[in-house]
Amino acid sequence: MHHNGVYWCIMPLTKRARAKSDRAKHVRRSVTLPPKIAKQVETLARERALSDNRVLVELIEQGIEARQQKEKAFFQLAERFRAADDPDQVKQLGNQLGRFVFGE
Repeated sequence: MHHNGVYWCIMPLTKRARAKSDRAKHVRRSVTLPPKIAKQVETLARERALSDNRVLVELIEQGIEARQQKEKAFFQLAERFRAADDPDQVKQLGNQLGRFVFGE
């Protein structure tokens, strides 16, 4: 690039600069884990050659996804319950909703 008689070169970010810019996008949190959970996290990290932090992030992501899927399934079941006309189906779907809300 040429500007006012000076040549400019745009360099790609170094690994360190990229890592620093990636870090800026993350939020640091401190959590206290029960000893049993901490041991399980350490074991998973060792088995998968990951950091404890990476394992925690993956577990949290999986937990959030599972919760979203469960919520979606609940609303689908509730919609089927509202749309049902057959008394037997209404009873069956109502029982399923009850188990969903209050457990087995």
